[in-house]
Amino acid sequence: EDAPSRLGVAGRYILTPGVFHEIASQPRGVGGEIQLTDGIAGLLRREKVFAYRYEGKRYDCGSKEGFLQANVELALAHPQLGPGFKEFLQGLDL
Repeated sequence: EDAPSRLGVAGRYILTPGVFHEIASQPRGVGGEIQLTDGIAGLLRREKVFAYRYEGKRYDCGSKEGFLQANVELALAHPQLGPGFKEFLQGLDL
């Protein structure tokens, strides 16, 4: 089915204990998986749930390429590692 939005869940949570009851009462998803997002949606019916919309660069560290891209970019931006790492990369025969 089509995704309802272009927003994603990046996954850092501070949740009340009620979420565990909600997760347990949800049907299992594809492959028998339990979905935290379903539990949070259930929790919304009983209490306030807050979120933070992150505005910034996001890396897909779930893929090997994304993980490497994140590490290279963050290494280059690091005040101590960046200059030497940049010099190393420029010396590669690409």
